[in-house]
Amino acid sequence: MRLPTFFPMSAAFVLSLSGCAVGPDYRAPELPAMPQAFKHDTGWQTVRTPVAEDGAWWKAYGDDRLDGLIDELEAANPGVAQAAARLRQAEAALRGTRAGFAPTVGGELSGRRSGTADAVANSYDGTLSVSWLPDVWGRVRRAAEAGQAELEGSAADLAALRLSLQASLAQAYIRLRVLDQQRELLLQTETAYTRSLQLTRNQYEAGMIARADVVQAESQLENVRAQLLELVDQRAVAENAIAVLAGRPPAGFALAADGSLVAMPPVPTALPGELLVRRPDLVVAERRVAAANARIGVAQAAWLPDLTLGLSGGYRSAEFRHWFEAPNRVWALGPTLAGVLFDSGARAAALDDARAVHEAAAEAWREAVLAALQETEDAFASLRALEARAGQQARVVALAEENERLVTNRYRAGQVSFLEVVVAQNGTLAARRGALDITRDRLQASVQLVAALGGGWSGTTAVR
Repeated sequence: MRLPTFFPMSAAFVLSLSGCAVGPDYRAPELPAMPQAFKHDTGWQTVRTPVAEDGAWWKAYGDDRLDGLIDELEAANPGVAQAAARLRQAEAALRGTRAGFAPTVGGELSGRRSGTADAVANSYDGTLSVSWLPDVWGRVRRAAEAGQAELEGSAADLAALRLSLQASLAQAYIRLRVLDQQRELLLQTETAYTRSLQLTRNQYEAGMIARADVVQAESQLENVRAQLLELVDQRAVAENAIAVLAGRPPAGFALAADGSLVAMPPVPTALPGELLVRRPDLVVAERRVAAANARIGVAQAAWLPDLTLGLSGGYRSAEFRHWFEAPNRVWALGPTLAGVLFDSGARAAALDDARAVHEAAAEAWREAVLAALQETEDAFASLRALEARAGQQARVVALAEENERLVTNRYRAGQVSFLEVVVAQNGTLAARRGALDITRDRLQASVQLVAALGGGWSGTTAVR
């Protein structure tokens, strides 16, 4: 089958046209005014460290059990699995969009028998057709640009979800380990209060003190036991949260109390520009802007006509045995130009919508940048304030312990009532528990800072 000479010439002309694409080329949105340094990171010394070079930022806390739990989260958390499925969905969508660059090939075989009152006729048809819609105006290219941006956004979305879940698990683990420390403190206090109760009973039986002192000692001991029961409930909640984050049923999950506490890691710091590159949620926001920008081109291409090149060839015969003979050969070739002449403003509305979506995405990106800077400043401020509070609380603990020692000695000498001993002992317990609370808050604030900076970092970190 010989094709007319104008077909390759037309194809070459179409290919030359398809080098352009309507719609605006992408330019990243302008950032808000960026500071040269974070307000609250003054005093951190930049040093080289191998911490989290591979993105495993949680290893900086030096806890093997935490490392194992993060590994379980990566392998079994349903949220991570869902985000990974959405990433594969975006990959498939992009492949489907790129298929628009290629021609479509179809085939048809048919056999028909028809007749009238006078005659019966057979017809056997076989046709192979090729149809190509050249991307003259760049509609498919813009759609592919949008699909690529959405794919990259889905990958960043998966990274953002992983970081969020990792941070949640690390904070729940820190909370659980501090609760174990609190329990150990209360058990030690229970032992001390039991000795105090025995002391008051002995003195009461000797007629040295009133019954009220014994009641006070018993009340104080029972209060500590009530606090121990409260910790059991709090620990169960933290343990269940860890189990679910690790993708395991709470009923079959347990973390034994081993008296350990994660180490306070070197605190990472970064310039704002590095922050924007690092945070996956900001990558998601920026990729949405790119996708929306490409969708403007798709909407603009709808105003232009579609050019379709069609080619078909085959055989048609009244008898199957003569099907492939030359006289039965048929073919068809021709371009088709089709476009919408009037749509009551539907295309204009679609274009306005695409532009509005792009503008909204750009503003969402700027909002995300400001929120990221705020989160980082907040984390730095919390760490600095908690560092000062930790030092102050250490002094409070030392003074409370000294006061308890002095009051206890005076009580044994008969100089004060047992009520003063109770007040002193409760003051010591509150000071020690306060110190543990600050330790928990410092560790969790360090996790918040790591998350605010986008997780893993390679290069520089800062330590106090």
